[in-house]
Amino acid sequence: MKNWIFAITTLAVCNGFALTVDEIVEKANQAAYYAGSDGQADVKMVITDATGGERTREFRILRLNTGAGSQKFYVYFKEPADVRQQVFMVWKEVEQGKDDSRWLFLPALNLVKPIAPGDKRTSFVGSDFVYEDVSGRALWEDTHELSGETETQYLIKNKPNNPDAVDFSEYTVAIDKTTFLPVKAEYLDKNGKLFRRVEAVKIETIQGHPTVTESRVEDLARGGRTINFFSAVIYDTGLKESIFTERFLRRPPREATK
Repeated sequence: MKNWIFAITTLAVCNGFALTVDEIVEKANQAAYYAGSDGQADVKMVITDATGGERTREFRILRLNTGAGSQKFYVYFKEPADVRQQVFMVWKEVEQGKDDSRWLFLPALNLVKPIAPGDKRTSFVGSDFVYEDVSGRALWEDTHELSGETETQYLIKNKPNNPDAVDFSEYTVAIDKTTFLPVKAEYLDKNGKLFRRVEAVKIETIQGHPTVTESRVEDLARGGRTINFFSAVIYDTGLKESIFTERFLRRPPREATK
């Protein structure tokens, strides 16, 4: 009986074929972060605090798939003046137990600052997004369970394998059954209270890839929210891996600034 119950919570049916929860999660990860061989987008970020005050950030994000699931990301900030020419770079690893490498270039100080693995859940340039949201969370860092499903969505409960390293006790992701894009994630704090929500507000198909063109995160504990508006999204542009190196942190490539 125990094995039968386990099968119910770890298997789902897609187009007549049974999928394990790990297969669903892998498909969602591919849909969210791996469309095309590379990609770029312009992003306008609107940060709203609990009192209604607004700040904006404008940046370009470049992403390159480098094989076997590894990726590199380059984020170049254009506006406002206090973050202009700031760069955030990620080398994403998929090997279990191996941390991603992250760097932040601060032009005012002419300083390249490595971001420690323990800081990946901290605020991304003062927004309600965290550094980890940019490149995604490694699948091996959580245990996944199919907690339910609707006609259109799989509901996946995720619990961290290292609870001391994160600010949540668990989170549930709703995954669209057709596109496999994650459309909503809700995070519980250490006391089991909902404190953070991330949503795909708008999805468009670009070059055959379902693509999130507006996303929102809400800090339910403090009352803030941040919305990202994506434009000029392009896939398979032929980005060179040499762009994603430390020398281009101080001297941004044309692909980031044009």
